[in-house]
Amino acid sequence: MDRSAPPAESPLVELNSRSNAADERSSLSKALSLYSAYSWRGRIGLISPSTNTTLEPEFARMTPEGVGVYVSRVFQAGRQELSSYQRMADDIETASTLLATSEIDVIAFGCTSCTYFVPPDSVRGTMKKSGRCPAILTADAVVDALRALRLQRISVIGPRTEMVTQREIQFLHDAGFDIAAARCLGLGTTEEERRSIGRVPPEVAYNLALSVDLPDVDAVFISCTQLPTLPIIGRLEQALGKPVITSNQALMWRCLKALNVSDSISHYGRLLAENPPHST
Repeated sequence: MDRSAPPAESPLVELNSRSNAADERSSLSKALSLYSAYSWRGRIGLISPSTNTTLEPEFARMTPEGVGVYVSRVFQAGRQELSSYQRMADDIETASTLLATSEIDVIAFGCTSCTYFVPPDSVRGTMKKSGRCPAILTADAVVDALRALRLQRISVIGPRTEMVTQREIQFLHDAGFDIAAARCLGLGTTEEERRSIGRVPPEVAYNLALSVDLPDVDAVFISCTQLPTLPIIGRLEQALGKPVITSNQALMWRCLKALNVSDSISHYGRLLAENPPHST
């Protein structure tokens, strides 16, 4: 047998072979398309409300090496009313289209409460179609995180108004969870109040969480992507002796699952440290 002769059907396919005849990029361009200096493990496209100043810094702290986060914004202004949530939803298509040009691998909407007031299927569908990749809502990520850690009876805290908190309780109840207690700061009626949520010291969330801890509660959920929480999650879990789930933490975990990134990330709670599998 002549071992110098190539097999009849070689498994080798060159980057510039005829199989890629429709692709007019150079061989170098095609090779470089397989690599990105700062996002070689995957790219997250993140949609943020325009007044939010916490989501991006917290994502930056949690992001593992090799994962890139690229941000677009949707307009949020005026008083808290249905029209302000609808305005954000109306901007989702443009924000998703812009992120798609960064060749993202997953797209996430960093607002917990918006999809309590506008149809989540519509928002998710627009993100998926315009972003050209899997789409994740923050509210969905929270539900997935609670289920991944097998948590059933929870207490809820957040910075928003009673109206938003009641919608949140109903959402979680409809998702199958038992809500033992809930408290809110009552912020967010005006545009300035929504901005001020980003200035609330993390220790406020810490003390508020302690106030809703009950012996039969499995976990505490801290809502809102604008409320700073990363510095206190680890200490709070130690004080409570139970998991703490936050909006930004859950959203990051769910995005990493979509990228098949399973790093254990310290300091930000059991969810990211244990990195449990996501059940589809």
